[in-house]
Amino acid sequence: MTNSRMNPKVDEYLSKSKKWREEFEKLRMIILDCQLTEELKWGVPCYTFQKKNIVLIHGFKEYCALLFFKGVLLHDAHGILIQQTENVQAGRQIRFTDVQEIVAMETTLKAYIYEAIEVEKAGLEVNFKKNTEIPEELQNKFDEIPTLKTAFEALTPGRQRAYILYFSKAKQSKTRESRVEKYMQQILNGKGLND
Repeated sequence: MTNSRMNPKVDEYLSKSKKWREEFEKLRMIILDCQLTEELKWGVPCYTFQKKNIVLIHGFKEYCALLFFKGVLLHDAHGILIQQTENVQAGRQIRFTDVQEIVAMETTLKAYIYEAIEVEKAGLEVNFKKNTEIPEELQNKFDEIPTLKTAFEALTPGRQRAYILYFSKAKQSKTRESRVEKYMQQILNGKGLND
């Protein structure tokens, strides 16, 4: 059964998938039924509407999931959308552990996908919270070492945010200070927290 919307790169990805292959195949069919364009982005099947990301399929050790890029804007009538971590602002997942769950939810999944397409058609945007309050300990280092500030500002917004969240999470000033010290060279090298 071939579908003109099937992307050969995704075929290849699925042929190499060991753990969630059956689930991925079923999710793929459901999504393609919704007339989305299939691509391989970030190494996983991603589905777009007029070049805008709508949903992607990804697998983890314990579950596989549909990730809605603007899931936070969906009504979630069935209460099935999951926020991966507290720092994820826009994306929401629906998780599965076996293909039967997917089959049983097909109608619901399509409704959510169609709603996600409508969100995109309406041009709705997620209002991201700017939690870029630079911790005092980092600001002190910037004042002391101007090249550190320059290097930090050259990082992508996501990398800057990851550092700020990591430094700010420490409750004590001396812990924040030691974290800043520890990652100074990495920042100067233009690397993110997890690079």
